[in-house]
Amino acid sequence: MRAVARATSFDEHVALYRPRLKPGQRFVGITAARLWGLPVPLPWSPAELLELAVPSTQGPPQTQGVHGRRLAQGRSTTWKLRGLPAVSPEAACFSTAALLSADDAVVMLDALVTTSLNYPGLAPRRPLSTLAQITEQLSVWGRFPGSARIRAALPLARLGVESPKETQTRLAIRAAGLPEPVVQYEVRVGGILIARNDLAYPELRIAIEYEGDGHRTDRTQWRRDIRRQRELEDLGWIVIRLTEHDLHDGLASFLTRIRRAIATRTAH
Repeated sequence: MRAVARATSFDEHVALYRPRLKPGQRFVGITAARLWGLPVPLPWSPAELLELAVPSTQGPPQTQGVHGRRLAQGRSTTWKLRGLPAVSPEAACFSTAALLSADDAVVMLDALVTTSLNYPGLAPRRPLSTLAQITEQLSVWGRFPGSARIRAALPLARLGVESPKETQTRLAIRAAGLPEPVVQYEVRVGGILIARNDLAYPELRIAIEYEGDGHRTDRTQWRRDIRRQRELEDLGWIVIRLTEHDLHDGLASFLTRIRRAIATRTAH
């Protein structure tokens, strides 16, 4: 039994194993999810096992550093990602489901169905899947580890999401008992696009914007954000901005700001 050489990155990890791939083998589970660029909640580490699927008629590989599993051919077509065989995006999600929390499952489903070209890390094809395709594949797969979580998450998936943090923000707002905001709402005046808000309550003119590190370190983006906020405020919008800190240690304060904004708009 030979071990896979130690890698320093995920890309190097799969590249090192590539010469050992045999006909019928394809990447599945967390390995396939990473190849598709899906938002996996666990950071990659050199100790992470490569996951390989083989047809039901073959024995799984016994190589150290590899977790093999059998997967019926009818459960997934085979795709080539970076020249590597992998299961479909739906199968990548399903075969990773056991590792996902309820919120993680919604995040991954949002990534699968997004049409946004701005979503970080995803494979170029957009969308990777559709709600109809996911539903169809769920019926084909039936029960599997984590299947109940995927089925519960599916009604919460939204089209057009641009980042995992956007999904996490929306879910945090829902969990607090607040109305669910609209995803990627466009504000137009006379047909001219003024802003596209990450999340919004259009009828109340409240915009919620997640600010990643790119907004802070990119001077041009930072200036654009400031200009857009001023334009929205000139139109009577309340703009609530949040960062990674607000999703964790500052969540209560962030949710309080939303409640106050809603109360201000609904007071008579």
